[in-house]
Amino acid sequence: MEIILKEDVANLGYKNDIVNVKSGYGRNYLIPTGKAVIASPSAKKQLAEELKQRAHKLEKMKAEAEAVAEKLKDVALTISTKVSATGTIYGSVSNIQIADELEKLGFNIDRKQISLKDAVKEVGDYVATVRLFKDVEATIPFKVVAEAEPEA
Repeated sequence: MEIILKEDVANLGYKNDIVNVKSGYGRNYLIPTGKAVIASPSAKKQLAEELKQRAHKLEKMKAEAEAVAEKLKDVALTISTKVSATGTIYGSVSNIQIADELEKLGFNIDRKQISLKDAVKEVGDYVATVRLFKDVEATIPFKVVAEAEPEA
């Protein structure tokens, strides 16, 4: 079943992409929730006209995303957290903590745009990927360190 996405769907595509999905997924989930419409010839024609009008705006958004990615290239974060005696973190470091650290540095990046390859459960060096636009990504190295305990 060929459909046109009306919003970004994780692991499927971005807004205004034409994708093939299984009929049940399209009929029972994507179309009823308003995430997609059937890719009929008239819908494709309407999409083409819409994309033509938005091409300039998308180019500007991509340029802004590339500028942010260029600034993020030089950023290295240090996240301090509570650690047990064996070096294991209580809980884990997630994209929320990384987004908070970036916000302290003046970058307003949504936590949903940040992904981690593995769960961060120990002290050490890691890398986070920030997806700013369709094909614009930035990698941010970050270090997890033990929080300094106050001395008695």
